[in-house]
Amino acid sequence: MSQPYLFDEFFASGLEESVSPFLTASSRKWGRNLGLRGAGCAAFFLIAAFGFSFVNLPLCYIFLSGVYFLSGVPALVAAFDDLKNLEINIDVLMTLAAFLAVAIGSGLEGALLLVLFELSHSMEDAVSKKARSAIHNLNHLAPKFAHVRAEDGTLYRKSVREIGLGMHVFVKNGEIVPLDGTVIEGSSSVNLVHLTGESMPIAKQTGDTIAAGARNLESALLIEVTRVSADSTLTRIIQLITQAQEAKPKLQRWLDKFGKRYATSIISLTFVFALGLPLLFSMPYFGKEGSVYRALAFLIAASPCALIIATPTAYLSAISACARKGILLKGGITLDALASCKTIAFDKTGTLTTGDLTISSIDALTNETFSPELALAIAASLERHVVHPIATAICQFAEEKKSPVIALEQIKAIAGSGIEALALLDTGPAPVFIGLPQVLGIKPQETAGGQVLAALSIGHEPNKALFLFRFADKIRPDMSALLQDIRQVHGLDTVMLTGDNAHNAYAVGRILGLSQIYADLRPQDKLDQIVKLSEKGGLAMVGDGVNDAPALARATVGISMGRIGSATAVDASDVVLLNDDLQSLGWLLNKSHQTLRIVKQNLTLALTVIAGATIAALLGWIPLWLAVVLHEGGTVVVGINSLRLFKNS
Repeated sequence: MSQPYLFDEFFASGLEESVSPFLTASSRKWGRNLGLRGAGCAAFFLIAAFGFSFVNLPLCYIFLSGVYFLSGVPALVAAFDDLKNLEINIDVLMTLAAFLAVAIGSGLEGALLLVLFELSHSMEDAVSKKARSAIHNLNHLAPKFAHVRAEDGTLYRKSVREIGLGMHVFVKNGEIVPLDGTVIEGSSSVNLVHLTGESMPIAKQTGDTIAAGARNLESALLIEVTRVSADSTLTRIIQLITQAQEAKPKLQRWLDKFGKRYATSIISLTFVFALGLPLLFSMPYFGKEGSVYRALAFLIAASPCALIIATPTAYLSAISACARKGILLKGGITLDALASCKTIAFDKTGTLTTGDLTISSIDALTNETFSPELALAIAASLERHVVHPIATAICQFAEEKKSPVIALEQIKAIAGSGIEALALLDTGPAPVFIGLPQVLGIKPQETAGGQVLAALSIGHEPNKALFLFRFADKIRPDMSALLQDIRQVHGLDTVMLTGDNAHNAYAVGRILGLSQIYADLRPQDKLDQIVKLSEKGGLAMVGDGVNDAPALARATVGISMGRIGSATAVDASDVVLLNDDLQSLGWLLNKSHQTLRIVKQNLTLALTVIAGATIAALLGWIPLWLAVVLHEGGTVVVGINSLRLFKNS
């Protein structure tokens, strides 16, 4: 018996619509942007009604009925649903205003309100969809089916949701990797641009891990699944963005509560003005100068549509822009917190540095019979035979210096000590050894505490030559310029918090221009320092997302350098840099301040329109139709202003 289709899987299946009798090609076409289509048609009827109002009233009323049918009936149904749930909101307020306009003989103005309200709602939806495009793109990117290889070697299609751990998935070139896994056959390059924003191809071969969402570029790969659909990298990224968009800043939460109370208050004031103005002033109840007309104009002008959408559209746009740049935020509240930070603290290893070793110096400790260049060539020739961070650093340095390869014989690895061999030098064969300094009797004072070191010996006693190789963490490219930019442009204090020894920490700090360096810190010590530094104001902490998890959780804003698939990074931090690109920090700081500016602009604009239009409406300075235009125009302008945050600039 065949399995039933899930909704999203049906659209990904490519099957004919006849599978479902309720779906046809034409119905899909008409179902897109239905609200906007209805509003556009209602607007055409409104223009026709306005034109015929001067020459043919019966035709005018026919077209006006079309407007109320297309825009009024949906609004009325929605309003009744809200009232049934004892909820008085902006939609109820607008629907009441439109039908009250009919009651006082201003049917055209009521129709104008309904059409503009529907158009602004459609534009608001468009802004939200644009802002949520990161979710849409990732959902569209995620494959719904995969090719699974059975034990007999045959391939069959299977829903990604039904693929379990250990199953073998076949990914052709050009396809998106459906689930996290390990490559068990084949070699290729993958592109992670959809996940990290980094378009540089990454080579993958047997034994390498690969993330869901990566695009296979060259040849087919066979992958053993290590995470099911619900726990895949792509799914967790989608969940994180969804949580970010649903996590509302304090101001937005307050405005949501304010909107419900405000709508009730405005409706009450409308009836008070309609009934009370004639008692206080000499004016009629009805007519263009009457209290009911003015109260209705007040009702429309005072509706806070622009005020309510001022914050969510701005934050949604900013969050989506960050997601497209490979920066995941846990809500707009993170942007607020980041903009308030006065200090930014960095872990050292894996954050300010790459975590890879590089040779900082080669020191001759005895006679100068052999040059440092020859020592490097011998060391690289010995280390070619092992896999170790020190060996990698020596071989890379030798390659950069174009050191020759020295012929070796009788190579022997000594467990826990080093490697020895017989080097065939121009001066004759000589025993050589590279390994721990203490094996060669090098004293602690010669090894500047805490550094990573390796010692090399060449020749026999008493003319043995000794060399000391000193290693340091490789500093990330352009890190010095980034820290200077953070200090000078953004005005933040920069601090290093590291568990590494003071010698290494200060060596890196001097190169990067850091004056506040705290070294030899245990996890609890880091937490204590974060508490102290936070007394000056908000503090952002940048770490690798695993060792620094407690510090990331305690900081005002935790920024994780966790690589894709690091669950610790996602859980502990407020910001995840998917491509480990610290250079995007400056952009993120700019975006946080820009978001606050846009929110303030939106609120100022919305409040100005409301205050100016309501006073003018009560005084009878503006007609009903102008109150409608001012109200809906403010809403549209606020939405368009929020979209400025969607840019990556």
